[in-house]
Amino acid sequence: MPVLSCLAPFAADSAQSRGRRWPEAESQTRSPFERDRDRIIHSTAFRRLKGKTQVFVAHEGDHFRTRLTHSLEVAQIARSVSRRLGLNEDLAEACALAHDLGHPPFGHTGEHALDDCMKPWGGFDHNAQTLRAVTRLERRYPTFDGLNLTWETLEGTVKHNGPMLAKGAAIESLAPVWQDLNAEFDMGLTTFASAEAQVAAVADDIAYNNHDIDDALTGGIFSDAELCDSVPLVREVYDAAAKDYPNLDLGRMRGEVIRRLIGIWVNDLVVESQRRIALYQPQSVDEVRALPQALVGFSDEMIAKAATLREFLYAKMYRHWRMNRSRSQARRIVRELFDVFLAEPDTLPPVWLHLHSKDSTKAARLVCDYIAGMTDDFAIDEHRRLFNLDRTL
Repeated sequence: MPVLSCLAPFAADSAQSRGRRWPEAESQTRSPFERDRDRIIHSTAFRRLKGKTQVFVAHEGDHFRTRLTHSLEVAQIARSVSRRLGLNEDLAEACALAHDLGHPPFGHTGEHALDDCMKPWGGFDHNAQTLRAVTRLERRYPTFDGLNLTWETLEGTVKHNGPMLAKGAAIESLAPVWQDLNAEFDMGLTTFASAEAQVAAVADDIAYNNHDIDDALTGGIFSDAELCDSVPLVREVYDAAAKDYPNLDLGRMRGEVIRRLIGIWVNDLVVESQRRIALYQPQSVDEVRALPQALVGFSDEMIAKAATLREFLYAKMYRHWRMNRSRSQARRIVRELFDVFLAEPDTLPPVWLHLHSKDSTKAARLVCDYIAGMTDDFAIDEHRRLFNLDRTL
């Protein structure tokens, strides 16, 4: 497949960026989107992803994915697809690297537990928390909170799953964090994001659908035979790989299968997106935003195959008894930490206690921010320090 060397007319152009919330002098050596990427990589929230669950709790083994390695895989796929579609690789990479910055410890289990805890105060959503991280919680610069990312990278964070609002819908239906940002920096919540942000979103699907298979096989959650018997796409790839390499050991065979599966997903994405590009012929990034459907996406055939795979993974992996035990522990840890910090704020570390407010909504959100920033191991240790009487403080 040929690699394009120039940007398509509908690609995001960093020279035409809508800018940053807080004006800054431009870098002499990096484009605005490169600078966004670098700020994300150097952020505290990004470093913490190394200790946050993807599916397996981070301490269960060195070979399982974490949120950090997942984000790197998403970024690699996003750059590869963007290059083939003539898009801005730097923006796609920045959106990919930022997409999970708001994830709490213990993956989606931690997210659901925090959401339950925060129900009286606006709930919790990891996408909204990502926005809080990049606009408020990172405190690394002298004149502003957050990372002061460009409008385009923020758009990719806000709308990577599509428009946030239907035309005519009230913005008050959204979480306060979305409303607050939009009041300062109109994000165009009724339109799609750039094609680069769309690429980052579907690269996420490609990465987790395939590395979850890899991790589950490595962890002994299900067997290769079970997978092949239930998912025809995987059976076809196994058969083709076995025909090409009849004496390959199991570890190498699994690696070859995962590599081929990713290739199939990427190729389908590129071909289907090229079909949509030919259909709509957008001539600017704003035309991409205004289209009636996403410009970047999978074919109907691939969507159906993905549904079969996801059904299998939910039944055999995500609801496996070992996963259920980990989720049960995670829920208790998050809920009990939240309850004690909210009821006894003087147990918070000094830097967080200093920010504490008597306003119940602000106090709850502060506790939520503190817990959401934790790695798996730090949350476990905090829980032990507070609830295990034999544990040294």
